Amino acid sequence: MNTPVRSTSSLAVVSLVFGILGWTLIPVIGAIVAVITGHMARAEIRRSAGLLEGDGLAVAGLVLGWLSIALGVAALVIFLLFFGGVAALAIFNS
Repeated sequence: MNTPVRSTSSLAVVSLVFGILGWTLIPVIGAIVAVITGHMARAEIRRSAGLLEGDGLAVAGLVLGWLSIALGVAALVIFLLFFGGVAALAIFNS
């Protein structure tokens, strides 16, 4: 009957919330905060010796954050390649 009460890590919840915000309202800042707090939450949960839970929330925030960052970088690279190619064609055709 003396089972310790497990609470959810606040950082894990913050990571998930900002992971969602990284896809909706504040893309860049939300994704960065989700990744940072997700890693902090997972470390906090591991150090808590079973007193904290929420590893799934932290992982979900990490995944959403890293996917948002990766897609943003890929979009930027595609944008630069496209308009760099257009500029190169304009220069060579002049």
